[in-house]
Amino acid sequence: MDHYARLLDDSGIMPLIDAELGPRPGPTGLPIAAVLTCLLLSINHTGKATLVEAWRIAAFCLSAATRHRLGLPEVDPADVHQVLASSRRFYRAFDRLTTVLDPARHDRRARLPQQQADVLNTAWEDDDPAHARKRNLLQDIVTALVLTPVRWAKGRGYLRQFRGDVGIDTTAAPVFARPPRARRSTGELFASTEITAGWHHSAGNGPPEYGYSATLTVAARTRSALGSFPQLALGLVLDTPHKRIGANAITTLKPLATLGMPAAFAVADRAYTDQQPAHFAQPVRELGYKLALDYRVDQRGVQGSVHGTLLIDGSPACPLMPDRLAHATTGLDDAAIRTPSEELAALIAAREPYLLRLKQSANANGAVRHQCPAAGTSPSVTCPRFDRLHQRGPSRPTPIDLTDTRQRAAHPAAKPRVLPPQPDLKADQLPKICSQHTITVRKDDLGHLDKFRQDLAYLSPAWIGTYKPVRANTEGINGRLKGHDLDLGDPKNRLAHGRVAQTILVALLVTVANDHFLDQWRHIHQPHDEPVTLADTPQTPTGTFDVTPPAGQSRPPPAP
Repeated sequence: MDHYARLLDDSGIMPLIDAELGPRPGPTGLPIAAVLTCLLLSINHTGKATLVEAWRIAAFCLSAATRHRLGLPEVDPADVHQVLASSRRFYRAFDRLTTVLDPARHDRRARLPQQQADVLNTAWEDDDPAHARKRNLLQDIVTALVLTPVRWAKGRGYLRQFRGDVGIDTTAAPVFARPPRARRSTGELFASTEITAGWHHSAGNGPPEYGYSATLTVAARTRSALGSFPQLALGLVLDTPHKRIGANAITTLKPLATLGMPAAFAVADRAYTDQQPAHFAQPVRELGYKLALDYRVDQRGVQGSVHGTLLIDGSPACPLMPDRLAHATTGLDDAAIRTPSEELAALIAAREPYLLRLKQSANANGAVRHQCPAAGTSPSVTCPRFDRLHQRGPSRPTPIDLTDTRQRAAHPAAKPRVLPPQPDLKADQLPKICSQHTITVRKDDLGHLDKFRQDLAYLSPAWIGTYKPVRANTEGINGRLKGHDLDLGDPKNRLAHGRVAQTILVALLVTVANDHFLDQWRHIHQPHDEPVTLADTPQTPTGTFDVTPPAGQSRPPPAP
């Protein structure tokens, strides 16, 4: 109990809740901190975030000293009326919390007509300052809870090997409620008791689930990462399925900067690739992250152009790249992408010399400079058009050591040769990338196509070594959150109605899961510089060990 009471205290959410509650007339009721602590204990011991299990722990499983410390009154199990009153007070305390944080108060146990539910639903989406303040306060509480084990891990040095690679995903959080349906007698449509819930459609072939979508950001590792660190959930947002997908991801990433976390690659699936650039890609880059993305079948291959360059699978490329290379991924299905053939791998490798090289990373305004692959002191291709426009004469023959791999690769004869059309275009008709060494791509130059841009060549070894391990880590966290001990996917583990209640219960589940992940990692990877207490190691009893067997009534062993 002390562990989770300290976790709740370290999260800092109780001052926020107490300030929102303010002074109220009448009896004070049970402390909300005690209710939340018992919910954490219930999740830890039973895997269920239900009020009935938390109340049983509070009423029957705690010592008198612990109940006194939590502010819980004594309960006589033999007194039925006292037991019933205790449960009512416990439920009312949690209801007091959910009511004060709800921007649209209503009877959460009644099925309202759909029109009334739609009016209440707007409080979760409108721009009203009072509603927005409630929503932001609820999200601040969720973030503070989930990040408390993360702050502990960082303070103890467990995350010193974490390079900043994160995986972002959305998973289903089904609810124990029926979807909207029409009344048989009148045909009137009645809403669900969860008025803001919806159908969550996963990327697989499984049926949709009615409930909420939980956006999770996970501490992940790429294939090239060294060292070990606990893979924790770094952020959580609960929302209506398929709404504000990009904005919710940004909400999970912003608090990480305040913790001093590094920023490296943000890896997301195709649901995020479809978001408008202003909703996901651009804010992620402004936070210092690079992107590694995947595409749908109809989005692969040549996606557009900017300043004369081709945007091929998220990377700017030479406009004269051979068609066979440019369209290497066009129309390929997901199976071909998951397991690239040798032919596809060869085509992807042949693309690399034609890709524009990064000359300067994004500035404060998001502008990036790229260099023509034929420019610079170490060009990756030879281009007659470039030589003609920039008066680059033929290089002087120099002897090379054929046994030196680097010298052979650096020779112009070993590099791909760009083949301009014959006759070539006039100088004033050439694209911008061909008339100068570098181009500057501003964040709005690509328009809606900026959502496809990523920082690694698609299907290259670097992309595979980044995207696939991080996605595996992300799906692994999802699987552990929906496992045997803790099951976010079972709505019976979260029976309380209302979006506020569901948000708090899911946050408590993820917080306990983070605590479990941290404890399991610590037992497997005990840091060498962490002091080991006597309580952590078995102790040999002092004194002489008595080898005399204890006296008993058992039969002697059989005679040989």
